[in-house]
Amino acid sequence: MASEKFEAPDLQKFIASLRSDADDLDDLWRRPEPQLLPVPSAVRGFRIRIDLQRTKPPVWRRVEVPGDILLPRLHEVIQAAMGWADSHLHRFRTSNDRNAPEFLTQFDLDEGGEGVLEDDVRLDQVIADEGDRLWYDYDFGDDWKHLLRVEKVLDDPPSAPVCVGGKLACPPEDCGGVWGYSELADWVRSDYDDALRPEVFENAEEGRAWLPDGWHPDAFDTDETNELITAVTAEPIPVVEELESLLELAQNRGARGLRNALAHPSASGATDVSTDDAADLTEPFRVLLDVVGDGVTLTGSGYLKPAVVEQLAHRTGITEWWNGKANREDLTWPVADLRATARALGLVSVRKGRIAPTQAIARRRDDPHAILRHITGRLPLGTTPAERHAGWMALAVVANETPAELWEASISELLFDLGWRDREDPYRVPSPDSLTLDTLNLLAGTIRASWRPKGVNAAVAAIARGVIRA
Repeated sequence: MASEKFEAPDLQKFIASLRSDADDLDDLWRRPEPQLLPVPSAVRGFRIRIDLQRTKPPVWRRVEVPGDILLPRLHEVIQAAMGWADSHLHRFRTSNDRNAPEFLTQFDLDEGGEGVLEDDVRLDQVIADEGDRLWYDYDFGDDWKHLLRVEKVLDDPPSAPVCVGGKLACPPEDCGGVWGYSELADWVRSDYDDALRPEVFENAEEGRAWLPDGWHPDAFDTDETNELITAVTAEPIPVVEELESLLELAQNRGARGLRNALAHPSASGATDVSTDDAADLTEPFRVLLDVVGDGVTLTGSGYLKPAVVEQLAHRTGITEWWNGKANREDLTWPVADLRATARALGLVSVRKGRIAPTQAIARRRDDPHAILRHITGRLPLGTTPAERHAGWMALAVVANETPAELWEASISELLFDLGWRDREDPYRVPSPDSLTLDTLNLLAGTIRASWRPKGVNAAVAAIARGVIRA
């Protein structure tokens, strides 16, 4: 077959046509951006049914929300209404097409994504009438897909989101998607048959220990759901206001020492941490991130495997003082504390029987300053008043350059001044324990010695002052 002969102008036309075809294909597969409706002149409300798709019988909730609710807040309402733990990524879509328009989260932008950020988008810019739909995806591993459908437009919008109905319990996090949930639900309904997933659970006792406390697939309580919705949608107290409320409480109780402890760090003292100090402070967490790498499988009981425990114990210095083999997490509390604190700080996550760095920290795990900023941005840890107060007292004590050997006693005294008491004896000071104190201890290097380091750690004090000033 004779080859076709192209003159120079013909070749240029041919190349141009190929480029045009490539551009057409690119346009065909490029994800379109969501189209927003104009902001209405008057705010209305929506009664929405949320269905967890592909569950049989369906897991669903009915909520009423104001139309001016922003998508990030709607995400929180969905999480609370369904019963999720908000420990994975999510995404809103405006259709169920193959290349559906979708809104980006801040994580997507950090990863280089381009499009419409969800942060400033109101719900009534996406839906307007009965029958309108919105899709919500959660946990791209287990792939939970939710369909939101408008059942009724409310001329009188609710003042706050509320759940008005629903059925069945939310699946446990990281249970393996719809298939894993279905299997777990059947197992629980059959009164815990020993035959469940022998490749994952060695016996029924281990499987029951893995399930959330009291979980049953047929359980749903509207009042409990609304308590969760109220908790997640309540306007957070800014740090400054939270500290001011503590100072006011201290003044009302005549606790001058407490007022001084809270007020002094914000008035003076350095908050900067050198590069060397950042590396030293974050060493235990960086070792953990390095050891787990991109992820390691846990034992059937959910513990770190012995080889991983041994490596952590050796590299963090635990083996230099630990009296034992240091190869079982449940018998080596410093390793267990390190893992638990790192998880509470959002440095690592556990899903599908694996522990791995969170996506927020994976690309920064070799940067001590980035890890330190991440940690301080989470302090104080806790959501209940007791946890928050204990965390603030720990920060106040450390920020005032209290010697480490006096931390616990000083925290307990300040908590006593706030009105907290020991659970068993109302005349005794309460326990100083908190995840915030655990974090400060790890930053101070307690994991390297059998006894807490003595004296003042200026770098940790600077960190505590920085948190209080924020």
